[in-house]
Amino acid sequence: MLPAAEQLEELRRGATEVLTEADLVRKLERGRALRIKAGFDPTAPDLHLGHTVLINKMRQFQQLGHEVIFLIGDFTGLIGDPTGRNATRPRLTPEEIQANARTYQKQIFKILDPERTIIDFNSRWFGPMSAAGLIELAAKHTVARMLERDDFAKRYRTGQPIAVHEFLYPLVQGYDSVALRADVELGGTDQKFNLLVGRQLQADYGQEPQVVITMPLLEGTDGINKMSKSLGNFIAIDETAGDMFGKLMSISDELMWRYFELLSARPLAAIAQLRAEIAQGRNPRDVKFELAAEMVDRFHGAGAGAAERERFLARFRDGALPEQIPERTLTADGVALKLASALRDAGLAASSSAAGRLIEQGAVRVDGERVTARDAELRAGATYLLQAGKRGFARVTLLRA
Repeated sequence: MLPAAEQLEELRRGATEVLTEADLVRKLERGRALRIKAGFDPTAPDLHLGHTVLINKMRQFQQLGHEVIFLIGDFTGLIGDPTGRNATRPRLTPEEIQANARTYQKQIFKILDPERTIIDFNSRWFGPMSAAGLIELAAKHTVARMLERDDFAKRYRTGQPIAVHEFLYPLVQGYDSVALRADVELGGTDQKFNLLVGRQLQADYGQEPQVVITMPLLEGTDGINKMSKSLGNFIAIDETAGDMFGKLMSISDELMWRYFELLSARPLAAIAQLRAEIAQGRNPRDVKFELAAEMVDRFHGAGAGAAERERFLARFRDGALPEQIPERTLTADGVALKLASALRDAGLAASSSAAGRLIEQGAVRVDGERVTARDAELRAGATYLLQAGKRGFARVTLLRA
């Protein structure tokens, strides 16, 4: 096992906060494998690249010799995480939770080492817990402390309802750390309050408090909102190789660096070198090819990325992509916008009717695929590469109003 200082240098990469770094150093200096916990509520059937920011950090701990616990929140999923919500989250059925959990178990080993990964479910300890036990847990926190949490405070100030069961979520998540005797818990920056509750509860139960490491929230393909299935701006880790490659090529040149830092296995020095090459005149598109190929190789096997690069280029071989593609941000009134309207608003057609004719003539491509349905729509929350004719290009980010 590497010395503590060298491990710490690796573990800082991409992290927003380490609370506290001194505690982490002290734990690492003991020279034993630490128990690293990260929880995932199975509220949707697929994991996406945003989830892998945490999973990559778990893998990094594994490579340093530590044990990771991928905790599936099948009990907390029944409550519904209120983090960042301005209304009570709809609750899922136990059947939906279990179906989603099964997909998580299949997907995580595309990143994690099965030999050093424990999969656990928090229903294991909460299922048998009595009402008296839950009341005892609730007695360890106050309403005043709960209202220090930003989203609860905002809802309370504006008179929006807060269901009592939502107050239980941070306590239940925190108790998971007690049940697992976690040394370190990983979470997104939006989970900081819940992670600190875990530290407090461990102290209350006579355990050494866990170290909290918060990781940034990865922006989705729109470059603005957190990657989310509900917003449609996600890249699922079980997407086809072609869809994954195309979506990664659609992100903006600036967002590309965020993805490199949080998703790539390349050393930071190598990423800095790529930035320098672009500053010296290298085409950003070619660097984005490297990012897309790395991600596709990770989830579809070595060589898959190079194959998709060739397919991507072949789509445009008759009319090469221009060096500079105009970027536009459009807004949809609902969850989608007519493709004809997007072509008009992006300056690729003089009117919606003219755009419709181009579509029917087979002169329009979206992310390299020909579209011929006049009523085709683009879903809000994603970025698209639009082509009208041989020379009309625009990269369009579609936001939801």
